[in-house]
Amino acid sequence: MKAAALQMVSGLQVQDNLQQARRLLEDAAAQGVELAALPEYFCAMGARDTDKLALREALGEGAIQDFLAGAARDLGLWIVGGTLPLRCGSDRHVRNTTLVFSPAGERVARYDKIHLFRFDNGRERFDEAAVIEAGSAPVHFDMAARDGSAWRVGLSVCYDLRFPELYRAHARAGADVLLVPSAFTHTTGQAHWYVLLRARAVENLAYVIAPAQGGLHENGRRTWGHSMVVEPWGQVLAQCAEGPAVVAGLLDAAHLKQVRAQLPALDHRVL
Repeated sequence: MKAAALQMVSGLQVQDNLQQARRLLEDAAAQGVELAALPEYFCAMGARDTDKLALREALGEGAIQDFLAGAARDLGLWIVGGTLPLRCGSDRHVRNTTLVFSPAGERVARYDKIHLFRFDNGRERFDEAAVIEAGSAPVHFDMAARDGSAWRVGLSVCYDLRFPELYRAHARAGADVLLVPSAFTHTTGQAHWYVLLRARAVENLAYVIAPAQGGLHENGRRTWGHSMVVEPWGQVLAQCAEGPAVVAGLLDAAHLKQVRAQLPALDHRVL
């Protein structure tokens, strides 16, 4: 199965970002991609964290969700909608949510980001908990590729990447693919992105697809990019440093089975 991490440089205006996402999704479909994942905050990178509040949608309603469902249906793709802001119980917070749509345009999974990023090095300061309400549970979904192969896909978002226990929960549930839509800062991405993605692939003997924001944004923020597809032995199959791109790789069920048979580390767990 061909899968792709879609890299973006999202701006302030939702409609402009949706147009950029549509072009990338069309390009992915033309390349024979079946599973396409958009990055975190694909719909908007606001000037302020609180800008998310004005964009929040109720589950099942809104222009961003309509866009994802329509694109999946029009293009015959499984689409992982990076993240978008969904309403929660607080007027001052949103859920940072990944939604998955089948080629029929049906929503098949929802994951609310569990781990909320906080970082302060004296020059850059981030505190997602000021505006985002954390999720609480791992989520995976099952899909069938056009060749009939079955895949279980575990969901995560950005800062989740630093918490291996989440990915081990996916492995225990039988996940073959781990998705990590992200908007890593340039500072933290340069230091840790590559090693963390490869580690999650190797320790869980799974494919990792990591679509990222990558470049200088309209709000002045610079994201690390380097969207990539990693195979279960830790080899990077495809990547792109910066700028909008379709980063596609082939997910091979036979290769996955072979790697897990040769090194049955998942069967050797004691905890």
